[in-house]
Amino acid sequence: MQTHLRGRDLITLQEWTKEEIETALDVALDLKRSRALGQPHAILRDKVLAMLFFFSSTRTRASFEAGMAQLGGHAQFIESRTTQIAHGDTAKEIGEILGRYNDGIAIRHVDWGAGNKYIREVAQASRVPVLNMQCDIYHPFQALADLLTIIEKKGDPRGKTITVSWAYAASYQKPISVPQSLILLMPRFGMNVRLVHPPGFQLMPEIVAQAKDNARRAKVGFEIMDDFAAGIRGTDVVYAKSWGALLTVKSDEEGAQLSSKYKDWIADERRMAMAGEDAIYMHPLPADRNIEVTDAVIDGPQSVVYDEAENRLHGQKAVMALTMS
Repeated sequence: MQTHLRGRDLITLQEWTKEEIETALDVALDLKRSRALGQPHAILRDKVLAMLFFFSSTRTRASFEAGMAQLGGHAQFIESRTTQIAHGDTAKEIGEILGRYNDGIAIRHVDWGAGNKYIREVAQASRVPVLNMQCDIYHPFQALADLLTIIEKKGDPRGKTITVSWAYAASYQKPISVPQSLILLMPRFGMNVRLVHPPGFQLMPEIVAQAKDNARRAKVGFEIMDDFAAGIRGTDVVYAKSWGALLTVKSDEEGAQLSSKYKDWIADERRMAMAGEDAIYMHPLPADRNIEVTDAVIDGPQSVVYDEAENRLHGQKAVMALTMS
């Protein structure tokens, strides 16, 4: 267990060592156990987390607010459009000022080409930890919760296979930060990775290169595939969700047109039957029901989406406790 995480930013888990991530997992399980037993754990009494949102959320806001309350502190909700951030405050000013008012700054900013840059500018100016609640490139807390869930459901992840697959969605061009964080993290913990998507939906080349290097170092498999059925066949974890063709199109309209060619990329009962006998289905939510995934799958016995969503709370509490105490 590592004991030197106080004051650390978490912008991507790629910047944390495997041992540091294992520490977060250990603390998450301990805090989850404490909550299950009704044991108080006010580790962050009188601490305040500024939560700055440029993009709406359900699970992210609710889990961070609940987590800070359970740790004895307070979460300060700040919405960019209803503050001076929308027309004046710079990233440097936010880092300097909120870093003086608060004990941590959490930011959700998924605008393509802007989110990660903004978070890093805030972090550079802040005297307190900056936590990435999701940007255009990374979603570290989702990946941490996903890893915790896989360990709980499948045991030792080493040697298991996770299929990170694109699926069709009609709602909007969703960020690529979830699949990118997954393919970076899972090889480090011994999982074989299959990245599956149709033409036009590739992830950032530099992220894929880092993921391949992580797999090489861990001596595990890393495959890129364009056949949904082949990608699911025999896998242990089906993680099928939509993301936008952000690297290949210039507008949402073009993205929707490209996506519409692959409406049959849906996680349904037939495809889940191709996976391993005890395979689990995962999704970060919200899902486009009966478009990305059928009701029978997401509400079925192989689905772990609600345990996965709960683990957002415990993983985030662990990181806040380690970095903000």
